[in-house]
Amino acid sequence: MIKFDHVSKLYGEKEALSDLNVTINNGEIFGLIGHNGAGKTTTISILTSIIEASYGEVYLDDLALSQHRDEIKKKIGYVPDSPDIFLNLTANEYWHFLAKIYDIDKNLAEERIGMLSKLFDLSTQKEEMIDSFSHGMRQKVIVIGALVPNPDIWILDEPLTGLDPQASFDLKELMKEHAKAGNTVIFSTHVLQVAEQLCDRIGILKQGKLIFVGTLDELKANHPEKDLETIYLEMAGRKSQEVG
Repeated sequence: MIKFDHVSKLYGEKEALSDLNVTINNGEIFGLIGHNGAGKTTTISILTSIIEASYGEVYLDDLALSQHRDEIKKKIGYVPDSPDIFLNLTANEYWHFLAKIYDIDKNLAEERIGMLSKLFDLSTQKEEMIDSFSHGMRQKVIVIGALVPNPDIWILDEPLTGLDPQASFDLKELMKEHAKAGNTVIFSTHVLQVAEQLCDRIGILKQGKLIFVGTLDELKANHPEKDLETIYLEMAGRKSQEVG
């Protein structure tokens, strides 16, 4: 279980995240929904210890993140919002590098790398430099790297961006299986159809504030006779008089 307890992030006087309070349960896929700049990546960056909260605390199974960072990091697999990292490594070097960081047995790492690289159609290119790959191939490399250690918590920041339809389908199936096994998947998206397909619950962020937490059925029930896109835009988008 992950708990954000009054978490805020300030950059000078600008509040990128404001008093976030939410609990994410084991065995669920939780979607962070919002426009660009709404606070999704800030939330994820705090949870993955890329940045520190200005106020508040994050707990993982009652362990405070500020006091147990190294222990908690090994429970998390992370896909950042850009795949343009470690470009001077081959895909295989990158995957083995992550396996070593997570203390994964070499034979087990080889088995998982073989399975995942085959699933995502990268088996024949795994000895090539990441720098030579297209954006979509780089995205596959990063996704595989996050999944090789098979950590309890998957944190995926816009993970489907750039993936071809088959890879997108396969990743979504893996996300469902991971949650079904009692683990946690957190991912950000602004594609409502993806959220509707996958999420047990969602959190909608607007300008750093959490404005809704619950199931999509609950969201629709609160706004009868409106489609999901209309509901979302009325909550998180611009007001009609702001257009133009």
